[in-house]
Amino acid sequence: MTRSFLIDTDTASDDAVALLMALRHPDVTVEAITVVAGNVPLDLAVQNALYTRDLAGSDVPVYAGAALPRSGPQELGQHVHGVDGMGDVGLELRGRDPAPGDAAEVLVDAIRARPGELTLVTLGPLTNVARAFELAPDIAPKLRSLVMMGGTSDAVGNVSAVAEFNIWADVDSAALVFSSGAPITMVGWDISRKYAVFAPDDAAELRALGPLGAFSVDIQRTLVEFALQHTRLAGFDLPDPIAMAVALDPAVATDVRRVHVAVERQGELTRGQTVIDHDSRFGDANADLVFAASRERFLALLRDALRP
Repeated sequence: MTRSFLIDTDTASDDAVALLMALRHPDVTVEAITVVAGNVPLDLAVQNALYTRDLAGSDVPVYAGAALPRSGPQELGQHVHGVDGMGDVGLELRGRDPAPGDAAEVLVDAIRARPGELTLVTLGPLTNVARAFELAPDIAPKLRSLVMMGGTSDAVGNVSAVAEFNIWADVDSAALVFSSGAPITMVGWDISRKYAVFAPDDAAELRALGPLGAFSVDIQRTLVEFALQHTRLAGFDLPDPIAMAVALDPAVATDVRRVHVAVERQGELTRGQTVIDHDSRFGDANADLVFAASRERFLALLRDALRP
């Protein structure tokens, strides 16, 4: 049975690979891609999404959304993914036009039109999604699921000691989404750090799959440098693709627990932390949180997407 996805993305190098996984999956129809600023400014994120869509041979509409977070000031991720977000490898990332319409309004209309049918996969800051839920609070529980790449389950961050970028970049929007009643599955950066790191030999195997494999490796050029110098990983990691893998095949997640997740919005040292309340002391459980995943199932999905 074909499933229908909406994807919200701040398109940079790992987002692009996640988009390829969804756009090339035989049992998934991507109904719309909505774009938010985060890794790069909005205009670049839109161009990156359009470039990747075209590379996948798709004509799914791409809509521009929020250029600024609701909780500022804005801080981008270009030091991680490159000035253009795609590794600064010289791709032609200009001249493509998004579809007319506002991302948040597109989300509202799509979810209202097909209650209980749509999976929303979020790959960036949650600004567009929060605005959609604010415009139409009734839509959050009408999603089939909301699979979120964001936060961490173990309080080890990639943008601060305890915070993951997508949550930290717009804490107010993240807090609103977690309190919305949406059926959230949270895939944190810890899952990427443990199960989605690509050392040089792993990257070579992806490259050998063909043109899409080479593209997916090449655009991680600046991420490789960041991983080695800052996050101390053995190679680049792919947080958005492993979150997309959970959306495509829930069995990728091997340990999932129903918990209450709160977003720290004010802490001097802890702003952006996803605080995991295992015993629901501070509120009812609001998310299915992934604590472990199958690297083998993830890699199988990734390889299938990147083969000619």
